[in-house]
Amino acid sequence: MDSLNEKHQQLKNTRLSRQNLPDEPFVQFEHWLQEAHEAQLPHPNAMSLATVSAEGRVSSRMVMLRLFDERGFVFFTGLETQKAQEIGQNENVSLLFPWLMLERQVRVAGTAVSLPKAETLQFFLSRSRGSQMGAWLAQTSDVISSRSVMESKLAELKQKFADGQVPIPSAWGGFRVIPRRIEFWQGHADHLHDRFEYLLDKQGNWVIERLLP
Repeated sequence: MDSLNEKHQQLKNTRLSRQNLPDEPFVQFEHWLQEAHEAQLPHPNAMSLATVSAEGRVSSRMVMLRLFDERGFVFFTGLETQKAQEIGQNENVSLLFPWLMLERQVRVAGTAVSLPKAETLQFFLSRSRGSQMGAWLAQTSDVISSRSVMESKLAELKQKFADGQVPIPSAWGGFRVIPRRIEFWQGHADHLHDRFEYLLDKQGNWVIERLLP
């Protein structure tokens, strides 16, 4: 535990400078995500997803980052849930990775697009059988009267698919958040926090700027 605390303190004291930032934000993100895993943070892949309804109402919730590369950040959800419906109304979303124990956060602003069915199926088949059945229960945000209703539905699914492979639900899929802005924030005790913004210009290049705390 002491060595882990020392690791946290070491990372918290890290300074960001323009000279040590890579030209591509996903390289820096991968580096920080790896350090969050090594520091044994709880759920380092958890991210807050904010969406906007057609009426302009903002809502947020925690989802899990499942995949990422230079194309964007991927998560999966039921296609009849509130978040999926709001993305259908307004593709502009934001993400927040709150690695608070390291006094770090990453903010992402961009657009969410539906993942191709082939990529969604590939991910679904890689999941455990329990997670596959869980996807069947997570297709909507319907109101239920009690937890027993959910447990009963799960029991029905186990019986239904007992003798074969769990098929992918028709109302379940993935979204890729394509970023136009990514900000890395490193906190410091003196409140002179390091903030760097990667902003995508019209030519598709990332422009890096330091921001005031």
